[in-house]
Amino acid sequence: MTAPHSVSDGAATRVVCEQLAPRVGELEYNTQLARDAVERALTEGADVVILPELTTSGYVFADVEEARRTAIDTDHPFFTDLKTLLADTTTVVVLGFCEAADGRLFNSAAVVDADGVRTVYRKTHLWDRETLFFTPGDRMAPVVTTPHGRIGVLICYDMEFPEMPRRLATAGADLIAVPTNWPRDERPADERPAEIIQAQAAARANGLHIACADRSGTERGQEWTHGTAVINQYGWITAAATGTRQRVVADLFLHLSRDKALSPHNDLLADRRTDLYLQESPLL
Repeated sequence: MTAPHSVSDGAATRVVCEQLAPRVGELEYNTQLARDAVERALTEGADVVILPELTTSGYVFADVEEARRTAIDTDHPFFTDLKTLLADTTTVVVLGFCEAADGRLFNSAAVVDADGVRTVYRKTHLWDRETLFFTPGDRMAPVVTTPHGRIGVLICYDMEFPEMPRRLATAGADLIAVPTNWPRDERPADERPAEIIQAQAAARANGLHIACADRSGTERGQEWTHGTAVINQYGWITAAATGTRQRVVADLFLHLSRDKALSPHNDLLADRRTDLYLQESPLL
């Protein structure tokens, strides 16, 4: 194993987001798809690998029983396989999976490294028909300390709530990894998808990097945005998927997320007026 760099030494962290097309209800196919993606990323020197939301199961379930048939827990051999793939590396993988726990289903994301599953985050904001299958998580999203920096985790619709990336920023996240399945929506010509704009705004407002791994393909008539993108701490896109490129590779200087200064007299987090935010606004 080579000695990992420290985020404080200013070295670049290679982030790889792969825009996969899992097949709904096909656990064996999807877990192999994920393993292949991780192997590819390792050959490219990835430090952090991010795969889409519900990579192991697909998304457009016919009913709860179909979702349950593809649900796994962290003892499943798939996670053992990932641990084996990551042996003798410092690479960190973040991916979405359909989790079975305590008789319930969760739309979850796992953070995995050479030691195995570091943590699991259960999506707290469920979108549309997800409410028919999943129980919302009841714990705040985590920030995981890794050799490459502190990684926060959100899933898809969580990003629509500014409180979520802000809370991860105040907890010290250098990068927010976002497994996502963004349904394709109409938008004005020459405009980016609204979800990407939202992620850019969150990165800029919080002074940190955000990497979103969307999915591709069409599933039971549902088209996807194909919006995989890596965004720097200023809110600018540094790499994005295209019609022909489904894998995004970006070298990020995550230590820059720790400097929140905007000018000699301004700081993104220190300038907050937390003494006011919980006050009721006067209705005049």
